[in-house]
Amino acid sequence: MLTYNPPIEDMRHIIEKVLNIHGLDKAAELDEEMIDAILHEAAKLARDVLAPLNRVGDEFPMECKDGVVITPPGFKDAYSQYCESGWNSVPFAPEYEGQGLPYTLSFPLQEMWQSANMSFSLCPLLNQGAIEAIEHHASDDVKQMFLPRMISGEWTGTMNLTEPQAGSDLSVVRTKAEPQADGMYKITGQKIYITFGEHDFSENIIHLVLARTPDAPEGVKGISLFVVPKFKLNADGSIGERNDLICSGIEHKLGIHASPTCTMTFGENGGATGYIVGEPNEGLKYMFTMMNMARLNVGLQGIAISERAYQAAKAYAADRTQGKNLKGESANIIEHADVRRMLFTMKAYTEAARALAYEAAYYYDLSQQDDHKDDPAAAARVALLTPVVKGWSTDISLDVTSLGVQVCGGMGFIEETGLAQYYRDARILPIYEGTNGIQAMDLVFRKTIMDKGAAFSAWLTDAKEKTLSMSKCPAESVSKMSADLTAAYDTLERATSIILDLAGKGEHDRLGGIATTYLKMFGLVAGASMLVRCLNGIHDQDGDNRKEFMEDKATTTQFYFDFLLPQIHGLMPTIENGSTPEVSAA
Repeated sequence: MLTYNPPIEDMRHIIEKVLNIHGLDKAAELDEEMIDAILHEAAKLARDVLAPLNRVGDEFPMECKDGVVITPPGFKDAYSQYCESGWNSVPFAPEYEGQGLPYTLSFPLQEMWQSANMSFSLCPLLNQGAIEAIEHHASDDVKQMFLPRMISGEWTGTMNLTEPQAGSDLSVVRTKAEPQADGMYKITGQKIYITFGEHDFSENIIHLVLARTPDAPEGVKGISLFVVPKFKLNADGSIGERNDLICSGIEHKLGIHASPTCTMTFGENGGATGYIVGEPNEGLKYMFTMMNMARLNVGLQGIAISERAYQAAKAYAADRTQGKNLKGESANIIEHADVRRMLFTMKAYTEAARALAYEAAYYYDLSQQDDHKDDPAAAARVALLTPVVKGWSTDISLDVTSLGVQVCGGMGFIEETGLAQYYRDARILPIYEGTNGIQAMDLVFRKTIMDKGAAFSAWLTDAKEKTLSMSKCPAESVSKMSADLTAAYDTLERATSIILDLAGKGEHDRLGGIATTYLKMFGLVAGASMLVRCLNGIHDQDGDNRKEFMEDKATTTQFYFDFLLPQIHGLMPTIENGSTPEVSAA
């Protein structure tokens, strides 16, 4: 139950047969054998190195003493193995010693790390976001200074947004940045909830910090972004003296115990030296470069922890004898119909969300290609899917991990099975990188209303073209499933029309009240669409070795349509009638 085996066959099927990774420029030199080798090598690290440390990290009493945080036993060595094998550099630009591979391939790898050990994997996840922001917006000098060693993993990066008085509302950030005669800045202030703000994995930690210059305008228009290293750099790029910043404490959390969540204090002795990224007062825009990819990655975390919980619950159910089957014989609990219902719910949600997240990664890769740089369609698609992937995938992770506990019964509530840890670890996912309420508002107000539903309409047209021919479903199911999916598309389209109509009437408070319901509907329908595409992607020429996989996909898809997709019709009355009560009634 504490073991983990990456679902390589499903991962490969999605990226090769459903999304056609081989059509991407960055995958031009990748054939099926190379992709298979990459996935299997990553699986070894995830299964044999990271997964066994997951329980160790959960139980280790993390402490901060005099600004120093020591990670759990085995973690530092695992990080060294991770970097030495080149995994940290997979999606980054060769110009800075990255491998330049597409995110469509990187997402399965990242899912493995997150499933195996979510706490550990938060360090490279935050580093990835910091790299993205520097690469897109910093000066060439700053890029050359920091990117090669962040991409190699020698140095790691963080995001420093939140302050005690400024949670999701970054307009009230107070951290200050004083310009210096040499073009540098002195940073003073405090940031909270900084993931891996201090640790012993790497020799330097590169903080990306939001702060205000003295002449900055109020609100979000006055925020700038700075690179603030733990250790200053000498003229030759080597590590110099300690910068004026310190981890002044770590949080004691419900889950992800082995990920140090730090309070970072800048400038106790005059100010931490920082380099400005790009132009002053553009920091929030720059930060969203890393935030948007981070949101997709958090959605991927929801899928990863769901997969881990499913594997553990299934293993327990197959081994645990209790009760009798319909023949009156002693039975393992996996033979009981309600246990199978729970396991299929876990499996179907996870596989649907996985395919949707990988599709978002594919469109991100497409949007970065030279032949699409001036075509907004791919960028609009990934922008539309981002809040759905983040919000829906992490919401269902709570359902899935909770069901995992339930499948195991009393033993699920006991730490030995691992299910309790997965449940606790999953609980942060709907909160960080923008709460799921914020994701729902983003989907409704920015991704749907702002373009008058254009991106949604493009997605719907594409989804219909790719799904309403269900050649791989059992013959007796094709007609009903096609009708069910058509009805689901129609229901979601009607919900979108209501949202656009309410926007036209200026009923923004009501829209805010139904946004989360709309996001859930979108996720359920998009998940159904992706499962059908996965089923249709199993080609006849794949041979008998794919027959079992096809049958498994068909059964999972049928279950999703029978048990999960119908929820959208119960949600529709909320879209039609829902409103937000007055504050006085709350």
